[in-house]
Amino acid sequence: MELLLLSNSTLPGTPFFEWPKTHVQEFVKGRERVAFVPYAAVEEQRDNYAEKVVPIFGEFGVELFSLHHEKNPISALDNADAVVIGGGNSFLLLQTLYRTGLLKAIGNRVKNGLPYIGWSAGSNVACPSIMTTNDMPIVEPPSMRALHLVPFQINPHYTEATIPGHGGESRDQRIAEYLATNPKSTVAGLREGSLLHVKNGQCTLVGKDMKVFNAGKDPEIIAAGSVTHMDLRLVEG
Repeated sequence: MELLLLSNSTLPGTPFFEWPKTHVQEFVKGRERVAFVPYAAVEEQRDNYAEKVVPIFGEFGVELFSLHHEKNPISALDNADAVVIGGGNSFLLLQTLYRTGLLKAIGNRVKNGLPYIGWSAGSNVACPSIMTTNDMPIVEPPSMRALHLVPFQINPHYTEATIPGHGGESRDQRIAEYLATNPKSTVAGLREGSLLHVKNGQCTLVGKDMKVFNAGKDPEIIAAGSVTHMDLRLVEG
């Protein structure tokens, strides 16, 4: 498997998809047709979403086609050289992947070598579950179980920042609650402007440092540029 898991598509004050362009371009080099999954957007916004992403990949010399336009999206996936899952609402995305049968189809194809790119919700569904998403559950998927392409959870858009005068939990507190009820899990706090490149059973962190959480342990800071095993243990040397 080879995956590119982005925390986010766009940094504040910059054009859409500006910061990850060079990384995505290198990842899709030699690919001719790429399938786009826009199901993290509500139905009436999917055409606009696809129209926004198509020219970005066109700059890379890649034809991007959206599976929501396909009569049989599972069959259409067979004609793709890679699959891209965009961000939005993780609950809506997962519900639609179950409903269309694409959860199983994408999982099988990626585990057999189809390159995968996801950002935000698209990175959430690459995990064992979407239980560490930041999104509101606007719909109810059949299960919280997702693609399980990596053995750890991702919290995209991760930040330690809190809002002054706001009484809600910090991100660290919410992750601690998740680990209290799922103590065997590992959570990667992936900051905006960062990505994980997964290949040959290892993860390379690009962008900024990453905070890794495990139950009963202090969080570990992984420096940008580090290479880790798939379970997020640092590779020696």
